[in-house]
Amino acid sequence: MTTTTPNTAPIPTLLIRGGRPYGEDIQDLLLADGRITAVGPDLEAPEDAEVIDAEGCIILPGLVDLHTHLREPGGEEAETIESGTRAAARGGFTAVHAMANTTPVADTAGVVEQVARQGEAAGWCEVRPVGAVTVGLAGERLAELDAMATSRARVRVFSDDGSCVHDPVLMRRALEYVKAFDGVIAQHSQDPRLTEGSQMHEGLVSAELGLAGWPAVAEESIIARDVLLAQHVGSRLHVCHLSTAGSVDIVRWAKQRGIDVTCEVTPHHLLLTDERVRTFDAVNKVNPPLRTAADVEAVRTGLADGTIDIVATDHAPHPADAKDREWDQAAMGMTGLETALAIVQHTMVDENRLSWRDIARVLSEQPARIGRDEDQGRPLQAGEAANILVWDPRPRRMVDVAEHASRSSNSPFAGLELPGLNRLTVLKGRPTVRDGAVVQR
Repeated sequence: MTTTTPNTAPIPTLLIRGGRPYGEDIQDLLLADGRITAVGPDLEAPEDAEVIDAEGCIILPGLVDLHTHLREPGGEEAETIESGTRAAARGGFTAVHAMANTTPVADTAGVVEQVARQGEAAGWCEVRPVGAVTVGLAGERLAELDAMATSRARVRVFSDDGSCVHDPVLMRRALEYVKAFDGVIAQHSQDPRLTEGSQMHEGLVSAELGLAGWPAVAEESIIARDVLLAQHVGSRLHVCHLSTAGSVDIVRWAKQRGIDVTCEVTPHHLLLTDERVRTFDAVNKVNPPLRTAADVEAVRTGLADGTIDIVATDHAPHPADAKDREWDQAAMGMTGLETALAIVQHTMVDENRLSWRDIARVLSEQPARIGRDEDQGRPLQAGEAANILVWDPRPRRMVDVAEHASRSSNSPFAGLELPGLNRLTVLKGRPTVRDGAVVQR
């Protein structure tokens, strides 16, 4: 049996029987011609329908990741658009936003259109390119924002992620520019002067280990500046991978004043702390760094009370030789697409901090809204595009990176027992994942 892209297969008729949309009442979903055609109890199965037993499962809109590194072009040894989107589908995602720090950088219409075309050809999930804010991510002059926005790729999210747009004048101009087409600047909040040579979070553990510290204020000072710039300009700001208690406080303050700011937290910042660094295993090296237990509690609280809008994976694959080296020489980043929902269930749902309806909001609806994804994050109702996840929250399984679809294995969750299993991912009516495995055709 050979593997082909799922968008070459005919669109089947599917009856998802006995699941619980949003974790609420038991309902059936009938999917045909790429759309949801009926929702209700005890639906009659058409003769040509495949009936899928979803008893005990949660049905959600397909997940949307606003922060994914697919590495292609230029970093194919770590990930390709093909392998990264297969990993996304396995994690329950039907759309990802591909960050711009590729080689060449996605700072022109030509590069973002290439990424979009390759995502469409792969067919495992929708790929929305993120455009760079500055040329070459150098922070010196604005990239072709309008050309990327009006290209076939319709870019609406712009970020120099991996680097901070540190110049306040340039950041102001970027915020002003994207207003014309309802774009958003997604800022990597890291003051470069305050983090020169930094290796981990600045605190007790860094002092004991003798590693150069990465202070929380390096993140918080940029967020504070940028929310004021966004207020002054009247533009949309999105804060990438927020990680400290102080950052949560600043965003909460900004929202109380009506500033148009949104923010994200990663799964790893919801679970892991800087205590992991004591092993000097570089799988735990990430940007921003793992923080303290108090920070973890603060971001969980911020996600629960709505201060933090979404969960985004910051999926950052690396080849083995980039991680298997001394701590100070190792690359920063972790994979995350295939474990994201399990971690959010573990830290938020199983701890009664969020409901499954909330999970749809933070992992599907709000990311789609921020990224202006028209057919993603839509309600589970008749007439909407059939982008669906059927998630079984009951199994508990050890994370085995050998099973992952990603080309890289730098997951800090390897060997951890996490809840849940993806029973079915459906993209535009076509199954891409069944029972945890990417569809083979």
